[in-house]
Amino acid sequence: MDYLTTQMFFDNNQFYEFKARCDFWGIKVPIIAGIMPITNKKGIEKMAELSPGTQFPAGLLKAIHRADEDQVMNVGVHWASTQVFDLLAYNVDGIHFYTLNRCKPTMEIYRNLGLSSSDVLWE
Repeated sequence: MDYLTTQMFFDNNQFYEFKARCDFWGIKVPIIAGIMPITNKKGIEKMAELSPGTQFPAGLLKAIHRADEDQVMNVGVHWASTQVFDLLAYNVDGIHFYTLNRCKPTMEIYRNLGLSSSDVLWE
């Protein structure tokens, strides 16, 4: 196995705990963090279906609940951008964006990071 990619997660502490457990058990391959920006309120239900065990932090749920449907993507992009900033600060091995064929939210995250798609290396 060359690397692992995690399920989507919305709480970086879950990722750090998983990574620490892998280290403890001697798993030494790179672990790629799976990030998926929420784009609509129905999306939360679908994500929970697709990824059993996914936990949604109370702060994220409150922000989405307060948002109008047309603002939910902004909330999701902001949350995911904050996650990515934190993950990069902790020198993660990589980040995989679950886009579900919607590139706009991921492009917004790139912009929030000060990047463009041409700055990203595709392998």
